[in-house]
Amino acid sequence: MRTLDSAVRPSVHSASVGANGHRDTVTEILRYLGDDIANELVTWFNSVDATYRADLRELNEVNFARFDAKMGERLAQLDAKWETRLTALDAKWEGRWTRLDAKVDLRAAEVSTKLAELKSDLVRWMFAFWVTAALALGGLYFRP
Repeated sequence: MRTLDSAVRPSVHSASVGANGHRDTVTEILRYLGDDIANELVTWFNSVDATYRADLRELNEVNFARFDAKMGERLAQLDAKWETRLTALDAKWEGRWTRLDAKVDLRAAEVSTKLAELKSDLVRWMFAFWVTAALALGGLYFRP
């Protein structure tokens, strides 16, 4: 391992941010720290990254479970709302069909009554016609 020597140690102010950006600075720091510490840092960063990923995964699962529960609740509310509306609509149409059936029955009774009256009038007129025709034929037959 290297010792802390001001001649060897890179200064934060002397590090230049060039075309490679902070990569040059990181490379200098890692060269200063040595391979063992650099590997330990990389291992530590990887473990922190894995921890954060696990925490993020767990947080996402919790949030999704909460979202799923809310969605299920809202879908149940929507289903109940539609069921109520469809029940009301069904009752409304049932009432309309009942009124229509009553009107049709009333009209059918009126038509039946008018047909009975027409039938009696037709029988009267037929009787009057046949009596007149029979009298005319009888008069022609018994003519002297």
